[in-house]
Amino acid sequence: MSRQKCIALIAHDEKKDDMAAFAARHEAMLSQARIVATGTTGGRVLEACPSLDVTRLKSGPLGGDQQIGALIATGEVDLLIFFVDPLTPMPHDVDVKALMRLAIVYDIPMALNRATAEDLLVAATTG
Repeated sequence: MSRQKCIALIAHDEKKDDMAAFAARHEAMLSQARIVATGTTGGRVLEACPSLDVTRLKSGPLGGDQQIGALIATGEVDLLIFFVDPLTPMPHDVDVKALMRLAIVYDIPMALNRATAEDLLVAATTG
């Protein structure tokens, strides 16, 4: 028996509403996976979709990005959905870049916007 897929969800402040809406729109598909999320993003997803099983980690700037990076490095994350706000500077930009680098190094499918996230989510939950 294969293990349940693990999807990591992260959204920058200006994209948290988009992530909550994305989760609500795809709640059925997300319910088939184990979800890990940075703290505030996970809280917003749970508000929109109380039935989802979401493990909330620390807030991104307080180490949540690094916690998800560690899960990637240990092979626990199968898909990273990270709604990035390219127009707002982030004080923890170094952490964000490190997380993206880990996803690339470990060949984890990574979506940085809704269109790509939808395609990858369908592939992850049907294949």
